[in-house]
Amino acid sequence: MNFIKAALLFFIKAALLLLAVSVIAFALLKKSPIDPVQAYIGADASLSPQQIAKIAERWGVNEDPFQQYIKWLTSVCSGDFGSSIIFRRPVLEVVGERFLASAALMGTAWIFSGFLGFALGTLAAVKRGAWQDKLIKGWCFTLASVPVFWAGLLLMLFFAVKLKIFPLGFAVPAGRLEEATLGQRIYHLILPALTLSITGVSAVVLHTRQKMIDALDSEYALYAAARGETKWRIVLRHGLRNAGIPALTLQFASFSELFGGSVLAEQVFSYPGLGRAVVRAGVNSDAPLLLGITLFSALFVFTGNSIANALYYVLNPEIRKD
Repeated sequence: MNFIKAALLFFIKAALLLLAVSVIAFALLKKSPIDPVQAYIGADASLSPQQIAKIAERWGVNEDPFQQYIKWLTSVCSGDFGSSIIFRRPVLEVVGERFLASAALMGTAWIFSGFLGFALGTLAAVKRGAWQDKLIKGWCFTLASVPVFWAGLLLMLFFAVKLKIFPLGFAVPAGRLEEATLGQRIYHLILPALTLSITGVSAVVLHTRQKMIDALDSEYALYAAARGETKWRIVLRHGLRNAGIPALTLQFASFSELFGGSVLAEQVFSYPGLGRAVVRAGVNSDAPLLLGITLFSALFVFTGNSIANALYYVLNPEIRKD
């Protein structure tokens, strides 16, 4: 019964969130100085004013904004998100295809940053005050102030241009979209995933470090040390659970930063994911695609936050007692 209530509450909150996001996104899109019809036809001067008017009438951009929104919302509720202006394909098809590429990038970065952040945070806590702790904290504070695109450019210059270890960009070798092997796709994925993971690892490291320090300073840890247990044994037996739960929930709560960072990383490495699609949609005022990606990203972030809350409730017995 509790599961049914939680699921129902999730869907209600998600629906209200998507409705609010759609209203705000549509209003901002209408305030954009970019004319979608002009962006579509570009510099083609062969079109007459009558032809341009027919294109505007077909897309409905000459209608009242409220009528446009109601018409679009009605279509979305029926499962039709419209067609992308720049890709000439259904919005759901474009979003699904691009998200598969972005999911590989974000998933790899998410897993790597989680394990690396937890390991470095634990090491910094165990070596509190030592040079290892100072080095890790300094590294985290530096990364926290480094923009994703700047870190990506530095990694590209060092590993791709100077050392020539990794390719400059793209998801597959140029001209081999259909013939690319899994190994080649992974090879092209490493550098953008590394960029996205190292710039998002600071919060996990610092949070894990503090929680692990609290666990090591607790009474049961001091009692275990008095019995002769080593510090690393105390960490394995007592500290991992206390620091692991907050770190795991923090990872799921970082979906918004992960998605925002992927947009910049994909731009730097010309990676054909959802991030590049949203930039192209924004520049060319592709309203159907831009609104579709906005709703999808809002649902993506909301799902991550909901999973974080659920995990914290399930894994922390003190919350359940309340």
